[in-house]
Amino acid sequence: MATLPNPLPSLAASGLQLPPGSLVDATIDGTWHEPLLWYTDAPVVPGDWSRLRAAGRPLGLLPVLIDGGRRDAWPEDWDLVPENTSYPGDHDADEVLANYWAECAPEELDAAHAEWPGLAPAPGAPSAQSPDVLAAEMADMCTGPEGWFPSVRAALVPARRSADILAAIGWSGPLNYENDVARLSAVLRSWEDRYDTRVLMLGFDTLTVTVGRPPTTLDEARALAAEHFAFCPDNINQNPPYDLDDYARSNLLDQSTWSFWWD
Repeated sequence: MATLPNPLPSLAASGLQLPPGSLVDATIDGTWHEPLLWYTDAPVVPGDWSRLRAAGRPLGLLPVLIDGGRRDAWPEDWDLVPENTSYPGDHDADEVLANYWAECAPEELDAAHAEWPGLAPAPGAPSAQSPDVLAAEMADMCTGPEGWFPSVRAALVPARRSADILAAIGWSGPLNYENDVARLSAVLRSWEDRYDTRVLMLGFDTLTVTVGRPPTTLDEARALAAEHFAFCPDNINQNPPYDLDDYARSNLLDQSTWSFWWD
């Protein structure tokens, strides 16, 4: 995968003031030739995301929250697959989603959804605030003893843009659905452009993004729901009432985060 030079091998000599943490080079096939990410040894608190972003960004490092989940599984146990990962820029989001749709929609949706509808247009309403400010605010809500995910840690990943974080570490969360996560990063790039998304949190098989420019009408949300189904069918198939319109209304309309889980 084409990437910027990885600053993680020289992190100790970089002068960054970081909390105690660990470099991860463990993959499903053994030790990778360089670290894939650094993450904190302890849970983070509000403000840590902003501090890590400010410290890491000049070196080409971006923050992401790390959720050990019910498995208590941290990145060294995630079966990362960087060797299988291509470059997100080599993939077209519309083509990627159309291929997923063709594989899943005819069998799992009704006849009215047989044809891939194409990418949804960007919402008409502009972002209310900077997408990076929103990501920092949502990270603060997640972290700390009173946060939604009090045990989460934070990582720094060498990535050009937030959407590329999955590809940069060779994340294997969707491995049962897609074995080259760069294709999903290509879709996330498109969502960055149209919806001002940022990758907020990764778990063993879960992904959460913040959404700076969400759909504000039901028509906009319905158009996007098709992309979500293609990207992660389990979001609809594993959640009653298993309907795209209901999913659009409850999960996409005016929502500041989107979450995904692959079985």
